[in-house]
Amino acid sequence: MTDRVHVENTVSRRDFLKIAWGAAGALALVEAAGVGLSFFAPRIVEGEFGGGFEAGLVDSFPVGSVTPFTQGRFYLVRMSDGGFLALYRKCTHLGCAVPWNPAEGRFVCPCHASAFERDGTVINPPAPRPLDRFVVTIEDGMVKVDTGKAISRDKTSADDLVYAGGVA
Repeated sequence: MTDRVHVENTVSRRDFLKIAWGAAGALALVEAAGVGLSFFAPRIVEGEFGGGFEAGLVDSFPVGSVTPFTQGRFYLVRMSDGGFLALYRKCTHLGCAVPWNPAEGRFVCPCHASAFERDGTVINPPAPRPLDRFVVTIEDGMVKVDTGKAISRDKTSADDLVYAGGVA
């Protein structure tokens, strides 16, 4: 008869616990990395700040009006010549929310009294530059505003305005 040597592969309790704790630690690291990456990923949702807005039909904004969009953090301004301008409501001085003051016909920062014209021009410092703006497009009579990226500007310009039908 031949002698058979029977070798069993056994794992000690200590080795099993090391493997289990190592696997649990690796799983925790993978989950933490997933949460960290999702934190830095932009959350762009239509109709919320950072996404696109369908503001409304061109005719729903009277000439000379300033319409706040709270969710979008902007004002849609329709100038006296019919042009549209979307202004970020963040003050260019220290970032305070700047409300429209209809009695004065201008934007007035409650923090340090910076004041801005209807087109965002600074008329009372300490704000160093005009209010930032967002891209406005008009498609099939619908005014759309993209709040994905604020456009910083050193001065206001007639080129900032968008007109229905593309005419200035």
